[in-house]
Amino acid sequence: MKYFLFLVSALGLVSFLSNAQNLTLEDYNRAVSFTHENSYNKTVFNLNTKTNWFKNNKGLWFIDYSKEGKTYKKVRFSDYKVTTLFNHEKLASALTEFSEKEVEPNNLSLSNIEFDDDENLSFEALGNAYILNLDSYQLEPKEEKNKEQENEFESRSPDGKWVAYSKDHDLFIKSTETEEEHQLSFNGRKNYEYASYYGWTDKMEGEKGERPKHFSVNWSKDSKWLAANVIDLQHAEKMYLLDWSIDSLYKPKLLSYYRGSPGDTAMVLVKPVFYSIESKKEVKTQLPINTHINAVSIRWTEDSGVMYANYRTRGFKNEYVKEIDLNTNTERTLIKETSETNVDNFTFRTLGEKRKIIFLSERSGWRQLYCLDLKSEKVTPLTNGHYYINEISYIDEDTGIVYFLASGKETGVNPYHQQLYKVTLKGKTTLLTPDSVHHQVSFSKDGKYFVDNYSTVQIPTKTVLRDSKNGKILAQLTEADVSLVIDKGWEAPEPFQLTAKDDKTTIYGAIWKPSNFNASKSYPIIDATYTGPHTQRFPKSFDVAFYNQALSELGFIVMQVDGLGSSGRSKEFHDHSYKSMGNNLEDHVLAIKFLGGKYSWVDTERVGIFGHSAGGYDTGRAMVAFPDFYKVGVASSGDHDFRMEKAWWPEMYMGWPVDETYEGVSNITNAKNLKGKLLLVHGGLDDNVNPSATFKFAEALVNADKEFDLLILPSQRHGYTGKHRDYFIKKRWNYFVEHLLGEKPIWDFSLKQ
Repeated sequence: MKYFLFLVSALGLVSFLSNAQNLTLEDYNRAVSFTHENSYNKTVFNLNTKTNWFKNNKGLWFIDYSKEGKTYKKVRFSDYKVTTLFNHEKLASALTEFSEKEVEPNNLSLSNIEFDDDENLSFEALGNAYILNLDSYQLEPKEEKNKEQENEFESRSPDGKWVAYSKDHDLFIKSTETEEEHQLSFNGRKNYEYASYYGWTDKMEGEKGERPKHFSVNWSKDSKWLAANVIDLQHAEKMYLLDWSIDSLYKPKLLSYYRGSPGDTAMVLVKPVFYSIESKKEVKTQLPINTHINAVSIRWTEDSGVMYANYRTRGFKNEYVKEIDLNTNTERTLIKETSETNVDNFTFRTLGEKRKIIFLSERSGWRQLYCLDLKSEKVTPLTNGHYYINEISYIDEDTGIVYFLASGKETGVNPYHQQLYKVTLKGKTTLLTPDSVHHQVSFSKDGKYFVDNYSTVQIPTKTVLRDSKNGKILAQLTEADVSLVIDKGWEAPEPFQLTAKDDKTTIYGAIWKPSNFNASKSYPIIDATYTGPHTQRFPKSFDVAFYNQALSELGFIVMQVDGLGSSGRSKEFHDHSYKSMGNNLEDHVLAIKFLGGKYSWVDTERVGIFGHSAGGYDTGRAMVAFPDFYKVGVASSGDHDFRMEKAWWPEMYMGWPVDETYEGVSNITNAKNLKGKLLLVHGGLDDNVNPSATFKFAEALVNADKEFDLLILPSQRHGYTGKHRDYFIKKRWNYFVEHLLGEKPIWDFSLKQ
């Protein structure tokens, strides 16, 4: 028996030693080499090529990246040939001589490039604008036309006859011909302000600090009508921040901003108002006064005094598009969207001359295109099926043809890979990008062409120019090159699929492995989470193939997956998260167990998780709702209790009014369940997700006598920048290295290469 126990112990030690990573500075440097800053267009090239359309509609330009550097290229629509945009050596020499600064030909940095004519090219470089003669390579400074200084607190009518402005919180107009002034509103006052707007990022110093001055009006196309908003702050509550980051101050500065929380009634109110320029009087409407999270938006039509008003009710279960005729003071409801959960992702576009409205709706259970005829008020489906339309990419105003990107329409294609289609107003649909991969497109201004970056997370990107009539490829622009990292052992992320918690729906994810991967070892797995529910995590295209590679290089398998409740599939799929966002991680647990059963090298006893914002909530939720499964978490800028969040997001997905479900999914009220190692991180000046919930979560953990770690970055907002971002990345890496990998972390390494 003693011999048997000794043998078991020895084998266990051998197994442990074989799995030990023994991390070195070389391992950290290898991880650093895969960060975006050190790899994108430095060791991996053309993962997604941005193209720029010339204003004269005669072609486009782009940058082709390679190991040798940057090459500016162009395509003329006259022959569709790809050629260099200019002689790089000659231009570099001309810039060096002109600016007296050394400019390298393979590292030029130009912007706002335009062909003035066939001989001259205009562009900006080194902070100046130039004109280049392409025959002589003579370089001259470009004379900027003197533009009339625009006053951000005034707005000139389209016909130039009137100027609108505010004074003492009321709205005025003034004739540009006679200078005669007319007051349009008469009851404006502090905190009840005409022609203003709600500023999402507005900050005020102290409790009684002044809100930044704002001005905004919306002229009708014929200059005969004026729309504006009254911003009512009289009963609005604020959120607060303490700025500890000012070196010259030894007391924190109090900052405040107007932001409603879920269920609040004391919020900023937005009242739409309208004026006749002819009568100089307000025209009353029946449009509602709504909060800043569901304010009425206005679009003027081609008809004088007629507009479309779009708004949602509180709780987001109803959305309206109404036609308002100020001439007759009448309104009619054109579109009403309703849902037992929420109306999300509704959008509409107008075809003025054809008297039609094109809109995207989930009324069928899938996001599809519809056409409203304004004369008959009849709604006709333009598309129909069990697939999801992601966006309207372009509309041909003359023909009414709608170009759209959709996922899951073609049989056998991954439901996250989108393809481009066009549909006529009679409902005839044509596929323009037949390749069964993910397509990211950009249309020329006139709609005759589009550029297509197509790929999967495993198939490198090809960028082409296509004809929008039939999708025919007219020119090959670039192709991704990752040969340098392949030579170092890198392999693309591996997609996987499994059945979700409902035992019927297929869900999709992917894993990243280190470039020195060894299948005989056992690796901890980390869940890179963001359950949304308004986004997706499945890596659809090759430009995201390196997102988690750096962390993986330290000895981890990193996973991303979209479970039930995330976006981009059916309405039923999405609604799994409604009032139930605390259960979004159940499919993540299933996915990790699935991977552990499939691969011997996935260690489901060592599971970590990290995420930012909603992903920060996920991370906290994982650690308190699945404490025996998730062992280590790093939660950054998390909204740990939706009752403390900005109002619109939780009210959209957790419902309104606020009820007991908010309490049930709160990380704060479940803090007592924590077992593993948790690092909470927040920016001290985060005005998107206020840091108060992180502090309250920390207080609850203290009261529950739970060990945890807390990092506050005093000067940072919702996203971390500069040295603070680098510090956070190092901290997150090492938290997993120490507590999940069981290795001694190294701090003295640089994220710059």
